[in-house]
Amino acid sequence: MRQIILSISFLFVFMVSALAQGSDFQRAVANFKGHSAAATATRITHKAALAKDATAQGTLTMKQPATVEIAIDGGKDALLMEGSTFTMTVKGKKHVTTSQQNPQFATFQKVFEAILAGGTQDIAALKEVSVKKDGKQLVLTITPEAADKKQQRRMMFSSFVLTIDAATSQLRSLRMNEKAGNYTEYTFTGFQFK
Repeated sequence: MRQIILSISFLFVFMVSALAQGSDFQRAVANFKGHSAAATATRITHKAALAKDATAQGTLTMKQPATVEIAIDGGKDALLMEGSTFTMTVKGKKHVTTSQQNPQFATFQKVFEAILAGGTQDIAALKEVSVKKDGKQLVLTITPEAADKKQQRRMMFSSFVLTIDAATSQLRSLRMNEKAGNYTEYTFTGFQFK
């Protein structure tokens, strides 16, 4: 009997925690509802083997219902999410995949669609996402899970960390962690809703 009570208590605490995270997220992204957004983007590329990080400037554009683009150096380098299609442009050369072909982007897509919907879509049920309130910021960590070891070896990113200003809904940063301590981080300034 005691074990059943402990199990029910644990389940209750888990459900309350998930609901709190969901409502924190919904409040933090509420300003997106019905709006697109734009900002200045600064890209920092960190390679563990190099002493100095590389930086470059560009723009962030977010449009309803599911388009997010970060264009750097006049579009020579870019990340574009259009629904389930992801295009990465590196030095002018495009690489295209989908969240169906490349499952590491499936939860990433769902999170950005929920942001653009102003929090009307629930992310609390996404097991690959953790939500943490850090002062005035909400930090979402997406840790993609691989179906098997082969898929895990092919995954380009080990996690995505998105920081949102909880009071204004402005995106502050997106960090894409790779293997061996390498990462690409985008910081956003001059964020405006349209």
